[in-house]
Amino acid sequence: MTLLALGLIVCSSLLHATWNLFAKRVSGNLAFTWLFSLLSVVVYTPIAGALIWYQRPDVGLEIVLYVALSTVLHILYYYVLQTGYRVGDMSLVYPLARGVGPLVTAALAITLLGERLEIPAILGIGLIVAGTFCLTYTGKESTDRTRASVIYGMLTGAIIAGYTLWDKYAVTALLIPPLLYDWSCNLGRTLVLTPLAIRDSETVRHY
Repeated sequence: MTLLALGLIVCSSLLHATWNLFAKRVSGNLAFTWLFSLLSVVVYTPIAGALIWYQRPDVGLEIVLYVALSTVLHILYYYVLQTGYRVGDMSLVYPLARGVGPLVTAALAITLLGERLEIPAILGIGLIVAGTFCLTYTGKESTDRTRASVIYGMLTGAIIAGYTLWDKYAVTALLIPPLLYDWSCNLGRTLVLTPLAIRDSETVRHY
């Protein structure tokens, strides 16, 4: 891995953690998901338009289907994650989701995609999983809130694994430009959730 790649991963991790903090603070729901998806489409559109103009991607039915399912998986992800933040503790939900995700992703990548992991990668995944459970273990008797945090955290992690593998295949096998793919998924979420946003316009204005 190059220093540039490592730097991008660290920066994206910081941005991701910051987004999750905002999501927890606003106790977001699908109206919140619609709003930030719409804003993402607006921000991305000039770049996506330039990519479409210069690269002229061949958009067939297969690509549309991949974008559609990724849209559904991400809506489910945001719903489950934000529900977990409302009924549980972020200090449990977030590390569990981010720890279970890589573990399940690696297992599915090996079994379904035939990928091979080197020893350092296996050790790295092991450290992530061990660190996750160290962060989430309190040693105290579990409460309903704790159990809800664990359930939603692990369910979110499983969904993360699903869309990670799905999106990886889309950008590597179908050669969809990643930014254009992400823009399309944001557009899909915006369109799907628009009726809900109209119905819950008061909440949208609040956010």
